Amino acid sequence: MKFLTRSGFSFLLLAIITFSCSQEEEPQLQPTVPDSQQSKLIPQSELDQLILKSIQETGDFIWMDQTDEVIWSALVQSDSILTIGYQPAGSENLNARIGQISVSDPQWVAAAQKVITQVNETRTSRGNPQLRINNQDADIHEDLPFLEMKVGDIQVLRDLRLMEEVRYYEPLSYEFDLSLLQGAEEARIMSDSGCSNDPNPNIPGSDFSVISPNARQSWNYSQMGISQAWATSTGAGVTVGIIDTGVSSSQPLLGSSFGNGASLNSRSISKFGTYQTGFWWWKRPDGPNDRCGHGTAMSGVIASPRNGVGNAVGVAYNANLVSVRGTSDVVVNSGNEKDGVADALVLLGKRSDVKIISMSIGDVFSNSKVADAVRYAYNRGKLIFAAAGTSTSFTNWVGVIFPASMSETVAVTGVKEGSGYRRCDTCHSGSQVEFTVVMERAGSENKPLTTAQSGNTPATVGGSSVATATAAGIAALVWQRYPSLNRDQILQKMRESSDLYPNKNSQYGYGNLNAARAVGIF
Repeated sequence: MKFLTRSGFSFLLLAIITFSCSQEEEPQLQPTVPDSQQSKLIPQSELDQLILKSIQETGDFIWMDQTDEVIWSALVQSDSILTIGYQPAGSENLNARIGQISVSDPQWVAAAQKVITQVNETRTSRGNPQLRINNQDADIHEDLPFLEMKVGDIQVLRDLRLMEEVRYYEPLSYEFDLSLLQGAEEARIMSDSGCSNDPNPNIPGSDFSVISPNARQSWNYSQMGISQAWATSTGAGVTVGIIDTGVSSSQPLLGSSFGNGASLNSRSISKFGTYQTGFWWWKRPDGPNDRCGHGTAMSGVIASPRNGVGNAVGVAYNANLVSVRGTSDVVVNSGNEKDGVADALVLLGKRSDVKIISMSIGDVFSNSKVADAVRYAYNRGKLIFAAAGTSTSFTNWVGVIFPASMSETVAVTGVKEGSGYRRCDTCHSGSQVEFTVVMERAGSENKPLTTAQSGNTPATVGGSSVATATAAGIAALVWQRYPSLNRDQILQKMRESSDLYPNKNSQYGYGNLNAARAVGIF
């Protein structure tokens, strides 16, 4: 997964701006840094070192714990769009109510307008131009309690910090230099396969078994009790939502042939796209199709059909699937990706049929907008699985990444087969981990099978990504077996099935899941 250097990004931005102006787009005012504030501007290199130090010392970085100089410096050195979380003054326990409250209620509308008015008054009093987004004072989210404005004056931040109506504010689009963690240009945080999902014609015969009608079952299924659980449950009637990079349009097993072989013809797969490309003055959805490969691989692990064409079979091969392309790759660090993932969580949160959400994506530190969206889905009863993180063996000290670090999500990581617990070579672990999944062979380090971008030759995929998708598939098996249970009761069934329960390990949680025990097969 390649990332543009800042110099490369600047060149690209200049080219796009030039093209945009040539298309006679409406001119937009850009924020300027007053001469009196130039001395306070913290260079990007220093901001990144500050972020790195916080991750090393605390495991996270919180924008609101920083000075306004830090936030403002990051703001004006990105796209100057500030995300502002708001609330009616005096609100309590809001995190537990996001998804239940309506931001269109009068008190919420008034709170948002008060924030907008304050920002505009500060601008006017200091003689600054009124900066707009798409010719609006502010972009107010329809479902989540945040709004966004273009801000170029540090005094706006100082005034916002004093308001009871403001929960947080942070720069939307500032991107931390991931190479500081990786020590290399290629930064792979979430999956050791990243944006690739090519067929693997060289999978050893010992890494799969052929089951009727002609599907390949991954080597780790029997170790996780998955193949044994199929005697009782296959995920039928349960709908799993996945937020990732989409699903390949060239893989019919995740399209028109979703009911292939022994899978139910009546089950469904739906595909949506909330990720938008472009910049704030010109953004367009780019559709549901996977341009990376990661989302297709995860979808295959969860629900690829028990097919008759020699391809990999998914954990819950009779479950329904709702795929949302919310991000372009596995690291949710750009403004567009944060927008896309937040909107994907709202989309799935609103759907009464979706019981489980799988997120094999994330970032190395928290983002409040996405956190609001996670709580929106969680407070609507969704069981949300998130990857603990995957990177090189030299940087898995980072610990559990966001949003798996949230209490509203179930963090999953991967371990090697065999006795004892050894995390996979690239997997993260930590106190927030709830479950582990066996996904790396002890000798060869081979990974589980999944469905490739196209064709009937399986691919292989590793990291905490595949562990998370596997856990989500197991949850579908359990929910079919116990359809009257709620989210918390299903989660408890999974805990009770796990290897270390009732004890919880400081790095591996309750340990390896066992699907057969979870569905009542002993």
